[in-house]
Amino acid sequence: MQFDTTQTSSRPPAPGHDRSAPPICFIGLGAMGTPMLNHLLRHGCSARVYARSAASRDAALSLGIEPSHSPAEAARHAQFVFTNVTTTEDVEQVLCGADGVIHGAPRGAICIDHSTISPEGARNIAKVLKTAGLHFLDAPVSGGVAGAQQATLSIMVGGEADSFQRALALLRLLGSNVRHVGPSGSGQVAKACNQLIQVVTIEAIAEALLFAARQGVEAHAVLDAISTGFAGSRMLDLMGPKMADRDFRAGIEARLHAKDFGLIAASAQAVGLRLPALEQVRQQLDALMRAGWGRDDTSSLLRVLEAQQQ
Repeated sequence: MQFDTTQTSSRPPAPGHDRSAPPICFIGLGAMGTPMLNHLLRHGCSARVYARSAASRDAALSLGIEPSHSPAEAARHAQFVFTNVTTTEDVEQVLCGADGVIHGAPRGAICIDHSTISPEGARNIAKVLKTAGLHFLDAPVSGGVAGAQQATLSIMVGGEADSFQRALALLRLLGSNVRHVGPSGSGQVAKACNQLIQVVTIEAIAEALLFAARQGVEAHAVLDAISTGFAGSRMLDLMGPKMADRDFRAGIEARLHAKDFGLIAASAQAVGLRLPALEQVRQQLDALMRAGWGRDDTSSLLRVLEAQQQ
C-alpha cells in the first residue's frame, strides 16, 4: 500500500509503525469506528484518538491507545483526522467546537467524516475548516458493522478532488468501493439516496411478507420464488429471511435509519421537494420508534405493520 506523505509531520512515528504511513487521529470508536481504526493500525498508521464515552475509551485501550483529553489534542500532528459519530451536531462539535480538531490539527490536514449527516451540515463544516487551512471530505459509508469488520464498505465521498486523491490509499483500507461523487456535501447526498432506496425497499419486503402470510403462503417459499426475478435485491436477500425467521436482532439499528430519514426529509423540504415514499416510510419508522424497537433491526417494520392490522 502506497501512502501519500506530501504533508510532513514533526511527530516521529511510534515504534513498530510503518514510517511511510501518515499519522492519523480517529474520533468515534463505536461498532463501526473501532474495526475501521483497527484496519488503519494494522497497515502501519500511528494513531491518536479522542473517546467521547466510557465504551469508546475502553475500545481505544483495547487497541493499545491511551485516549487524548480533547479532539484538539488528538489531532495535533495528524495528517488525516477521521470522525465517525452520530449527528450533524456531533461532527460540528468535535471538529469545530471550542476544543475541536480545528484548534489542534496542522494546516493542510484532511478531515474525513464517515458519519451520516445532512448535506447542508457537511458544506458548512467544510467552509469553517477551510478558514483554518484544513480540508474536509464527507465520506459516509454503507455496509454495516460486517462491512466495517471486513473492510468491504462502500464509501461515498464529497469534497475537493485533490484531497480525495491524497486520502484514497487510506480509504481503500476501509472499503472495497470508494467513489468521489462531487464537491462538499455530495457524499451525504449519495448516502441519502442509498438510505432512501434501502429503507423503502425494507418496507416493501415487510408488506409483501405480511400479504403472503395473510394469504396463507409460507414466507420462505415466496422468497425462494421471487429472489431470482426482478424483485431480487441485496436487501431482499438480507431482510427477507430475517423477517421470515422473526429475527429482529440488529444488523443496523432502526433508530439510525429513523435519524437518516429525518435528515433526508429536512433536506428535501429545503429544496422544495415532496417525496411520497419517503413520507410514508418515515411514518412507519416513527411508529417503530414509539413501539420501543429503535435498537432492534429495521426488519422490525414487519412488526409495525402487524401491530397496525390489529
